[in-house]
Amino acid sequence: MNPLEILTHCDHTLLRPDCTAAEVRALCDEAIRYGCAAVCIPPAHVAGAKKYVGSRMCICTVIGFPNGYATAAVKAFEAEDAVRHGADELDMVANLSMVKDACWGDVLEDIQTVRRATEGKILKVIIETCLLTEAEKLQLCTLVSLSGADYIKTSTGFSTGGATTADVALLRAHCDPRVKVKAAGGISTLADAEALLQCGADRLGSSRLVRLAAEAEAAQHALPSSAADKDEPADELGEAGAGDGE
Repeated sequence: MNPLEILTHCDHTLLRPDCTAAEVRALCDEAIRYGCAAVCIPPAHVAGAKKYVGSRMCICTVIGFPNGYATAAVKAFEAEDAVRHGADELDMVANLSMVKDACWGDVLEDIQTVRRATEGKILKVIIETCLLTEAEKLQLCTLVSLSGADYIKTSTGFSTGGATTADVALLRAHCDPRVKVKAAGGISTLADAEALLQCGADRLGSSRLVRLAAEAEAAQHALPSSAADKDEPADELGEAGAGDGE
């Protein structure tokens, strides 16, 4: 898969707690240049980023991040505020305390409360697969499918592990076909990215992919024309590499 094709599935991510407005603008510039699906940034930067990019790039932010244990009302307020300031997409963290207590009705209501606050916007539900049993993952596939959310997402990029091909395949197999899968966390090569897409991911959350694709593009352009004709560029993927999140 061509690196630039991979980037059409990428939410170019910067969630480091000390990120600056200048860094967010640079992230937006990179996402626009390389044709990413969205930028994923902290809520406090949404208004500035939206003013900067206008309609040139989708703005994604995070809700209840990274732990997910805020109340549903607080998450809904966060989401409404983000939408008011220009967010096009929202990645919320499911309440894992409720998951571990098997309070499934409460887990569903938590998600649906945010869904009601974000009608008309894309909502992704982060389930933090690294902390779940297989039975819990399967139950969350059912609940996210029932909730009206648009995506189920593997990871925050701030826990003990990130996306795996096995988890992406499981989520794709057990969610309603309407629900898409976002893989995030630990995507460290372009080969990782391609493997996750082939297993059923539609989006990739990463702070590294743009740099990797740019390096691959530069390396290809540096080849003599005869070598470039002979060798196709190798497709090589963030969970928070340098703490950027995902």
